Amino acid sequence: MDADRWWKEGVIYQIYPRSFADGNGDGFGDLPGIIEKLDVLQELGIDGIWISPFFPTPDVDLGYDITDYCNVDPRMGTMADYDRLVEAAHRRGIHVIVDLVLNHTSDRHPWFIQSRSSRDNPYHDWYLWRDPKPGKKRPNNWASIFGGHGWEYDEHLDQYYFHMFYKEQPDLNWRNPAVVDEVRKIMRFWLDHGTDGFRLDVFGAYFKDAMFRDNPTKLGLRYFDRQEHIYDADQPEMMPWLREMRAIMDEKPGRYLVGETFFPNPEKAARYCGPGLLHGTFNFELSNTPWSASKFAKAIQRWETVLAKNAWPTNFLSNHDQARAADRLAHGEDDERLKVAAAMLLTLRGTPYIYYGEEIGMRGPRIKRADIIDPLSKKYWPFYPARDKARSVAQWSGQEYAGFSPVKPAYPLHPNFTKRNVEAQRADPNSLFNFYKKLIHIRKELPALRQGKYQPVSDDPRVILAYLRQTEDQTVLVVLNMGGKLTPFFLGGALTGMKWEFVLSNKRTTLPVLSNQTILLEGEEALILKAV
Repeated sequence: MDADRWWKEGVIYQIYPRSFADGNGDGFGDLPGIIEKLDVLQELGIDGIWISPFFPTPDVDLGYDITDYCNVDPRMGTMADYDRLVEAAHRRGIHVIVDLVLNHTSDRHPWFIQSRSSRDNPYHDWYLWRDPKPGKKRPNNWASIFGGHGWEYDEHLDQYYFHMFYKEQPDLNWRNPAVVDEVRKIMRFWLDHGTDGFRLDVFGAYFKDAMFRDNPTKLGLRYFDRQEHIYDADQPEMMPWLREMRAIMDEKPGRYLVGETFFPNPEKAARYCGPGLLHGTFNFELSNTPWSASKFAKAIQRWETVLAKNAWPTNFLSNHDQARAADRLAHGEDDERLKVAAAMLLTLRGTPYIYYGEEIGMRGPRIKRADIIDPLSKKYWPFYPARDKARSVAQWSGQEYAGFSPVKPAYPLHPNFTKRNVEAQRADPNSLFNFYKKLIHIRKELPALRQGKYQPVSDDPRVILAYLRQTEDQTVLVVLNMGGKLTPFFLGGALTGMKWEFVLSNKRTTLPVLSNQTILLEGEEALILKAV
């Protein structure tokens, strides 16, 4: 258990490497850049970093189309740089999680080049090839999540191959033992280089129905949404493979396996995690919840309810595919709501994930259509929110290009970087950065916040989210006023007669005055108290 404490009780920080820090001065983020910023992450109190893909890629899907699983994209460094990163991170008590994209490869991967060269090629069955139906019709009705049909015709072979994403991202055939054996080698390669964990991209889509049956149809706007996806994902063969992946991780103590749930909902995410399966899965409900105490309470309770007793939650507010938390939750440039959100994220039961820039309240910049990098955003403009906004350049200082690079960055930069940046916020004791830092320190200090059970206690769910975190020896009360006005909170019910010690607030520095067992909370106040 001690070996697992870093991920179970710690705080994990997601890095999108292309826009995090440029170490070689070419305007493109890289591994040396991450090394340069590890001291800031150590100061913040981060226990692990999840690095989005940095493998060689033709960039059709900006790194999620891979041509070599056991190397580093030359724009982002070398394997020697990765080894230096692992050593530098470990020296600071920071663990390293690599993003594995194993559902599909790039169509320029040597495996696929061989696969489409001939039906007799040994690699042909490494992908999902099917003969056309009469009249050269597609093998079935499966769709691409990025739009349209999921089958691409190859005239040379007179066959179709399946792609859940872009046509340049052909899906691997996980029913082929040679593919599975190669994945084992890939995992052990990175583990041998000191990697502490893996984040599995869309793991639920690995296996497809062996009979390639049509998905049932339903009402929906897009072709993909007009299907019940029961045959192109979440197949029963996934469970034995997850158990094998977990066994590989368990060969070395303290290794961590977390998965991105495909077609996510809390029930599905819960199904795949627990002893012998994934250590954690991503439930997207919290990150899709609008600013509402009652809706957050429902999302938290649902996640707590569906998880098995011995499973462990993960919690996050944003990532590389979603609008930033500040864009969804904050009022303009004001950060008080974000302090309340941070207090929620870092005091809930489970492993919290912070997306880079969240600790300074980075907003997504406005992006003109002509400047969009993400192909998906180009295709669905203006209906699809630009993922580029969520992947904008990290704002380190008020210097030119935000201290990210000495030259113009390849990714967009928000013009507010002159005021909103790490350097400025580190110097401001009331900043969001320093509030995150205090929260993480408090989390490390109080066992109840790391290990305790979750017990809701709110008496006004319209605007107040309140809960206890409890171990046998410690009780911590978290009260979050999500309204903008003074609001009373009654310390009754299970809290009656308890005495409290002040821990933290974004609005005060001492224990609130109690009147008839009632605390008067400031608008948008996060208050943490410890029972004495």
